[in-house]
Amino acid sequence: MKKSLALFAAAALLGGCATTNMNSKKETDMITHSVFFKLKHPSGSAEEAAFLAEAQKLAAIPGVGTFQVLKETSPKNEFTYGLTMLFKDQAAYEAYNNHPDHVAFVQQIWLNEVETFQEIDHIPFGE
Repeated sequence: MKKSLALFAAAALLGGCATTNMNSKKETDMITHSVFFKLKHPSGSAEEAAFLAEAQKLAAIPGVGTFQVLKETSPKNEFTYGLTMLFKDQAAYEAYNNHPDHVAFVQQIWLNEVETFQEIDHIPFGE
């Protein structure tokens, strides 16, 4: 009997953790924007640090959720860093993409300092 209750409680907890609530939207409505890149600057340089500090400012643009700056740990690809962020829907993503701070970052910093990159925008599969 105790084993059955423990299994039921574990199943209930796991079932409740299956989705993430962000502003009462279903998880499948959210867009994850990811970009992985290699800078033109040497690792550990002041230019690299300045770029990453500027990139971090993108988190302040309205609509950006769960912003992360990532450092690659695998030697399987050419990228050294990544940025990821969540948007509650397509409208929020488009507002970010067209925001003057984002446009300025791309035009004035990104295009001059990034050697190569891969951008992927995705939503959860299913439902």
